[in-house]
Amino acid sequence: MLRAGDSLRFTPDEIEDFRKLGLDFDGARTWGDVEQALARWTDTLNDERPDLLERIAVEMAKARGVPLPARLTRVR
Repeated sequence: MLRAGDSLRFTPDEIEDFRKLGLDFDGARTWGDVEQALARWTDTLNDERPDLLERIAVEMAKARGVPLPARLTRVR
């Protein structure tokens, strides 16, 4: 990714790598565009694979050392 001020540019290889994960950053030029792409991706995951989205959230929380939000707290 190349950054110049508020502008972003992804290389074709980066775009292809993100597509493999289901993210479409083609045409993303600002952080707002990236946030929109991520929001669409999480909405799709929530609809299609909520279990996978929860696992991602758990791992992100562990990596940052923060507790999960109340609605995502696991109950065994």
